[in-house]
Amino acid sequence: MAVWMCYSARSTVDKILAIIPPIAAFVAAGFEHSIANMYFIPIALLIKQFGTAKFFETIQKTPADFPHLTLNNFFLVNLVPVTIGNIIGGALMSD
Repeated sequence: MAVWMCYSARSTVDKILAIIPPIAAFVAAGFEHSIANMYFIPIALLIKQFGTAKFFETIQKTPADFPHLTLNNFFLVNLVPVTIGNIIGGALMSD
């Protein structure tokens, strides 16, 4: 939807303003995007593994508070199903 709305815009500002509502709706609905997850979850894994004590003090958590944040869960529980859903959703929505 954001891409289609962007095609109807004339200026760069119009394009930026046109893509915000569909993207916000996608996020607000709780959907996930496989490409975004390929960035955010590995960064979270790196922070869990290599984050400093000061960082964890600031957020008032410890790495042990994130037991489900594992590489195995990232691939099998998140990336595979989300990618399949994105492919199916993209195929159905593009008609």
